[in-house]
Amino acid sequence: MKLKQLMNDFLRDYLKENDIKFEDWSINVSNQDSFGDYSSNIALKLTKQLEESPIKIANSIANHKNNSSKIFTISASKPGFINFHISNDYYLKALDQILKEGENFGRKKELNKSANVEFVSCNPTGPLTVGHGRQAILGDMVSNILTWNGYNVTREYYYNDAGKQMRVLAESCYAKYAQQIGKEIDMPEDGYIGTYLDEIALKIVERHGKNLKSNDPIFRDFTEKEIFSDIKNTLESIGIKFDVFSKEGTFYKNGAINDILKKFQEKGLSYKKDGAVWFKTSGLGKKEDKVLVKSSGEPTYRLPDIAYHADKIDRGFDLIVDIFGADHIDTYPDVLLGLKSLDKKTSHIKVVIHQFVTIKKGGEIVKMSTRKANFITLNELKSQLSSDIIRYFFIMRGANSHLDFDLDLAKDESEKNPVYYLQYANARISNLLIRYDKEISDERKIDLSLLKENDEIALAKLLSEFPNKMEEVLKSLEPRKIATYLEEVAAAYHKFYGNHKIINLQNLALSASRKKLCEATKIILKNGLSILGISAPERM
Repeated sequence: MKLKQLMNDFLRDYLKENDIKFEDWSINVSNQDSFGDYSSNIALKLTKQLEESPIKIANSIANHKNNSSKIFTISASKPGFINFHISNDYYLKALDQILKEGENFGRKKELNKSANVEFVSCNPTGPLTVGHGRQAILGDMVSNILTWNGYNVTREYYYNDAGKQMRVLAESCYAKYAQQIGKEIDMPEDGYIGTYLDEIALKIVERHGKNLKSNDPIFRDFTEKEIFSDIKNTLESIGIKFDVFSKEGTFYKNGAINDILKKFQEKGLSYKKDGAVWFKTSGLGKKEDKVLVKSSGEPTYRLPDIAYHADKIDRGFDLIVDIFGADHIDTYPDVLLGLKSLDKKTSHIKVVIHQFVTIKKGGEIVKMSTRKANFITLNELKSQLSSDIIRYFFIMRGANSHLDFDLDLAKDESEKNPVYYLQYANARISNLLIRYDKEISDERKIDLSLLKENDEIALAKLLSEFPNKMEEVLKSLEPRKIATYLEEVAAAYHKFYGNHKIINLQNLALSASRKKLCEATKIILKNGLSILGISAPERM
């Protein structure tokens, strides 16, 4: 049932009959009951073109005779809104559809389209931090959103195994190893000092002895393997698994990076200056050129990332999504520009930038531990909170907003905690359905038209919105919107539950209908929570 399509068709019919060419309007859920269920700003938008007052245009549209729909009636209100009043019958039919389709309600069939979502992509130089945690949760939920909407999704983790950071990591590990065997060696400049390296160095001593040289590849290879194993285990502990792991070193070995440098040179898009290779972005609309290869011979982030994205494009995905932290704001446009200059398609690449995370307790910024080089690890957070809590709290703000992770609220097991609030709604319904089956054994034909109370219709209306919400989320790739919607559903259910008797032995027909409303609510809560990767417990 494409309600918005029907409303838009009505407006288009009015425009066509009056020979008006116009497409820029919106239809949104009304904030006030007196304005109907949905409102459109089309009359306000047409004022300039028609040189009429918006309320006059609105009245003209409201009186348009070609409304053959039995689903809605139309009214106009100041200063010029078109209001659509949806019949209760529509919402009750939507309720029936939810009950019939169950976990498939609002889910799109396979589109025969593929999507690649790259996220986390943290270099294996240390444990995952809470900042990486936000990106991990965001990327996993975006993948779930795409899967729900019919995409075949590949989750991909890309990391640098070939640059300066990995060299410094190996040197740092050797210094830790030397300390373990009684040698006094200074840590390298900007070296990694966390005690996680002490643990790895001790393993190297135990497995490979005390006679290793500083240039032994063990210090790089073994350390990378150990840290990456820890990263994988941490991600799996919060329900995240990847399909593909890609390494930067691949693009040096297969010649892709040299090929890109050669193509830039052939196109006149690169030049040498002060011993470095520069990308001539000033010739492509940018204010200043950017370094591709430093005077030391080491590439900057931009060059291997252009090679990596060119590879992803060549793999033929219909959609490519990059989940980046705010530190990528300045660099990713250069990567896209580089791809365009190589005649690569970029219109199907979508970049989601997330802001940083602060952990707070008692209103103050806290550090849970300085044991691991003065950063808060995701494992430390996981030791205090469940996966459900962590996943939900990382999306309590939109991706582009700074996130204050309130540890006190996260640990609160009351309905003040939004995760418990949602899960409690589901558990309450589960408990009610068990009671219903015990107290009422009567089986009868369900008459949903008995649902007439404002709270009943308001809840049914909200449940019917699920497919539209999922279409909106597909466009924005913002899982916070799902969470907000589920909170609204839970609030509407608790209100309905508190104001109306569901198990009523004196009115079995109404009880049966209200039971179905409860079942539909449970379906929507479980569907939404499943997309967020959060459990829906039957008991609490």
